Amino acid sequence: MKQGFPYLRPGMTVGLLGGSFDPAHQGHVQISRAALQRFNLDRLWWLVSPGNPLKSRAPASMERRVAAARELMDHPKVQISDVEARLGTRYTAETLRALRRLYPHVRFVWLMGADNLAHFHHWKDWQQIMETVPIGVLARPGDRISARLSPAARIYRRQMLQDSQSQNLARSVAPAWCFVNVPMIAESSSAIRATGGWPSRAE
Repeated sequence: MKQGFPYLRPGMTVGLLGGSFDPAHQGHVQISRAALQRFNLDRLWWLVSPGNPLKSRAPASMERRVAAARELMDHPKVQISDVEARLGTRYTAETLRALRRLYPHVRFVWLMGADNLAHFHHWKDWQQIMETVPIGVLARPGDRISARLSPAARIYRRQMLQDSQSQNLARSVAPAWCFVNVPMIAESSSAIRATGGWPSRAE
């Protein structure tokens, strides 16, 4: 253990899937299983964020979201983590800087759905993120075209690995990113909340 954080061997490849997970759902499970396989990752962390700076709505409590995520995601290589809350970081770029200081010999890969790539240029210090760690993008239904035409995709088009090279992403030098098409479940946290499947307050 390192300052209360999980032990990771030097040289390990670890995917980071960030989000509010409010709530976690089968789409998160499927994207995680696909990422482990397609990007040849040793581990994958769900980084349950204290709150999304781009959203005005406050999520459910951290404890509730972490507990629900752990109940849903059962995989020996996947860990549900509140590391951002413990690090005191709010933005992805800050989290990556802190994790790289804690684990200087671990190869991190930032993971996102194609819908996030479409809006990636709105993230704080997004180009610093691109220049810091490889990025794995997994397609979700209806988001392929907008993601491929996004500012981030256009600016870094020469650094894009082909789908057939996805196994090499984790050991590539940033900037490097790879877009893979994966059959996805068309499920979202907002839809679950809208239908009452995740009440705003614990009963």
